[in-house]
Amino acid sequence: MFYLITLKSRSEVLFYFGALQLILALLFLLLSYTTTVQVAGVNAWFKPFKFAASIGILSLTVAWLLGYLHPMREKGIVEWGLVISLGLEIIYIAWRAYRGEASHFNVSTPFNAIMYGLMAAGATFATLMVGIVAFRFFAQPFPELHPSYLLAIRVGLVLFVIFSFQGFAMGSRMAHTVGAADGGPGIPILNWSTIAGDLRIAHFMGMHALQILPLLAVFLIKSTKGMAVTIAVYALVCLFILTQALKGEPLLKRPSPKSQTDVPR
Repeated sequence: MFYLITLKSRSEVLFYFGALQLILALLFLLLSYTTTVQVAGVNAWFKPFKFAASIGILSLTVAWLLGYLHPMREKGIVEWGLVISLGLEIIYIAWRAYRGEASHFNVSTPFNAIMYGLMAAGATFATLMVGIVAFRFFAQPFPELHPSYLLAIRVGLVLFVIFSFQGFAMGSRMAHTVGAADGGPGIPILNWSTIAGDLRIAHFMGMHALQILPLLAVFLIKSTKGMAVTIAVYALVCLFILTQALKGEPLLKRPSPKSQTDVPR
């Protein structure tokens, strides 16, 4: 409860927006049990569920980080920039799911192409808002923060921006799968491909470094050297996952069915 009160005091706007997104994520997950409609081979409501959960986590994370930035003239711009850009994005994604249509890479009509372009512009704008927070964290000292924690925040912000812009690699291909068509076999809910490369995995890992690295610094890794090593390993893992996807190789391979000769007699 103490952390929720503190979080709300740091950014009331993002606190309520993030909480709303998490509630929507739960609603979308429940809706997935009410329909068999699929988009790209998966339940239509899985995509809005994933995006709402991710937007909620990002909003609450940025709200927490804003509490360290005093004073910050751009605070209102960052808060409302994220709310408007990401709020419109989740509305559009949910609307497409309701209609049983794809929200991403859908340029089948001029209207769809315009909306897809606007969604991409909104995601870019949201990334720039996080970029402002990153700039402020590098531009001023934070003597009150433990060095390993501060390092984790700074690098987490940088990795978020880098791998957020990695989304352009998917946009330029008009697909997230490499070596197969989108919508093939994948792991449950996330649907990361188990038969080909999937650019979404590195995208996910890099962007959520913003939560993973600081949490490691708080609960597990207390030394700056240890955090530096952890960051190096994490970044290399993200790079490996991205490289593997670009080569068309799945991170989690689908187990091949046993042949008749493998059946015990």
